Amino acid sequence: QVQLVESGGGLVQAGGSLRLSCAASGGMISSYFMGWFRQAAGKEREFVASISFIGGNTYYGDSVRGRFTIFTDSARNTVYLGMNSLKPEDTAVYYCAADARFLVQSGKPRYWGQGLQVPVPS
Repeated sequence: QVQLVESGGGLVQAGGSLRLSCAASGGMISSYFMGWFRQAAGKEREFVASISFIGGNTYYGDSVRGRFTIFTDSARNTVYLGMNSLKPEDTAVYYCAADARFLVQSGKPRYWGQGLQVPVPS
């Protein structure tokens, strides 16, 4: 059973930066595909970014491409989401997720973190 523990959320001013972390444990972590999703109040969950746990190609949602960066530290079993040039519309609960690539890319991974609030006030 994969467990994902997120950290690093919090209020950040527009234009600022933040880095979210997701520590993974259990199961064959190195074989998983990792993703970040977010859900704003009253809106559907949105894909943010994804990457193979051992690194390689990265994928981004259109709304964050060029501002956010996903990367992993396989020695720490941790995936990160670096967020720059934050905007009020980035305000959401951010979730880390893990599973096979096709499940993460389709937005249906089985394993989820607890979620982190990231408010970006206008």
